Amino acid sequence: MKKRKVKYTNEPIGKIKMIDDFLPSPEELVMQEDNVKVTLSLTKESLDFFKHEAKIHHTQYQKMIRNLLDQYAAHYRAF
Repeated sequence: MKKRKVKYTNEPIGKIKMIDDFLPSPEELVMQEDNVKVTLSLTKESLDFFKHEAKIHHTQYQKMIRNLLDQYAAHYRAF
């Protein structure tokens, strides 16, 4: 596949709107949570589902399962 070369011009940009910075700080990005390894038995159907979805979304199925459990725990921790 041939790369297209970007051509820059010196034209007016127009009205510029500043937005608030919404990105996390570098410190927040490198912070890791304490993870504990566990052995978990899942049904074949559940595992196949997570593997399929992970492939579609270009991520790891273990991470999806961990995020699901974290959200579940956070929801019920509030009660």
